[in-house]
Amino acid sequence: MEQKRTTPEFITSLKPNEVFVFGSNLSGMHGGGAAYIAYRKFGAIMGQGVGLQGQSYGIPTMQGGVETIRPYVDDFIEFAQQHPELTFLVTRIGCGIAGFRDEEIAPLFKEAHGVQNIVLPKGW
Repeated sequence: MEQKRTTPEFITSLKPNEVFVFGSNLSGMHGGGAAYIAYRKFGAIMGQGVGLQGQSYGIPTMQGGVETIRPYVDDFIEFAQQHPELTFLVTRIGCGIAGFRDEEIAPLFKEAHGVQNIVLPKGW
């Protein structure tokens, strides 16, 4: 059985068809963590908290509990399915500054396991 690719722990560069998926806040203030890396290196737009931005894709994680993140994850999965030409490298969204644990966020990505162009962190 072929082992599914996992997102590297540290992403420092992307191929032209790769997208850095990061945890954001609704106001798009990309001041720390993966959001800052997305802003500095991968085209995230200050003031845009959701969706595709250059070679990055923001999923808001700072607005409340885990259930407030689910609709954004669902939208992301649908977006990825509509863009098979891109490969989406999902970081451990919500597990840094937002303060969630992997066990809380990983289940939100259950439907992503069957999507070929979504790469998830190890253990998700």
